[in-house]
Amino acid sequence: MKEQLAQRRKHVPTRTCVACRSKAGKRALVRLVRTENGVFVDPSGKMNGRGAYLCEQESCWQRALTTDVLDKALRVTLTAEDRERLKMAKPLP
Repeated sequence: MKEQLAQRRKHVPTRTCVACRSKAGKRALVRLVRTENGVFVDPSGKMNGRGAYLCEQESCWQRALTTDVLDKALRVTLTAEDRERLKMAKPLP
């Protein structure tokens, strides 16, 4: 019985990048969250609101900010202010 418990691996939650559709561990992706005040980067991953995940790749951020994939994932129309805030907050390569 103890051997079986020792062999079990801890569950790692996986999420999908809304831009490239690749799957990765929750901690490997950047969470964006829609709140009543707009769309923000969620560094803790625990903010209330509808969330979407992006890779740290430049191409994913470009696609998310120039097309409507992020709008659809968050079920909101991004404002110019939201897009600028996210451009400034994106991780550096």
